Amino acid sequence: MELFLKIAAAGVMIMLLFYLWPAFKQWQEHGPKAEKGDWQAAILPLAAVVGLVVVLVLLVR
Repeated sequence: MELFLKIAAAGVMIMLLFYLWPAFKQWQEHGPKAEKGDWQAAILPLAAVVGLVVVLVLLVR
């Protein structure tokens, strides 16, 4: 039964990819383009989360 569930889940994922492919193509062609400060705005919160995780790991030790 476990093997059947894995095969069924893989089949559902493949069907989902086929279903979402047209939307992905449209997003790629007509989506917003990145501007100059976008990467800095994304890296700052990611660095804050990584720093918080490091502090929590050090506190647990």
